[in-house]
Amino acid sequence: MEFSCRQGVFGSHLFFVYSLVIMKIKSYLCNMNLQDTNNVRMSENVIIADADYIDYVAFQLAVQFERMIGRAIPPADFGQWAVNITLDGGLREDGKMHETQVVLVCDGKSRRLDNFRPSDFETELNARAFKDDHLGEFLVNSYAVGEMVSKDEYILDVVKTMMDHKNVKRLMIIPNSEEGNIYDEIRHALRKAPEDKHITVFAMQPMTGGNFRQEILGYSLMNAMGIRAEEIK
Repeated sequence: MEFSCRQGVFGSHLFFVYSLVIMKIKSYLCNMNLQDTNNVRMSENVIIADADYIDYVAFQLAVQFERMIGRAIPPADFGQWAVNITLDGGLREDGKMHETQVVLVCDGKSRRLDNFRPSDFETELNARAFKDDHLGEFLVNSYAVGEMVSKDEYILDVVKTMMDHKNVKRLMIIPNSEEGNIYDEIRHALRKAPEDKHITVFAMQPMTGGNFRQEILGYSLMNAMGIRAEEIK
């Protein structure tokens, strides 16, 4: 898939940057009236991913399947992976051109996804877009955190905001469920999700359920890495 330079939906990109800044200085803003985020237009579909975690899982899968099937495994096609996640999240071709925002949250020291192509956050992924013939346009942005706000804190804050946003109909969340308690925090937060939201949480194994669907992250990555079902029978 061809990626083009695009600021994406400017209002939504500005919101994610603004949200990160606010979290860093929120202790000084207790008495301020912040902008109503429902006035910022968002994409109808939003993917929120711990970028370092999906890169780690892609590496582990490559090592495992190279040994299993006896051939080199190429880096995951990022565009195909995003399409796969959206399909696993329940979006289907219906004759309309949909819009999906991909929010990659990475550690401040991270510069690239070593096991994806394209991979460089600054020059290849951030403020880029690509179009899928069946599901529409995908707008990609990356956000580095870590100095004053952790990835888990930022992801949880964005999940809570997107959960209540009037424009967002479908929310797909990929946290690092293997470390810390971010999965349980998200599960608890989603108890208050409106009934009309289509929410899917991805992990590498079945987890304790909640007010959302669950999908296995590995399937979307395996497809994007060109691993065929007949190779692993």
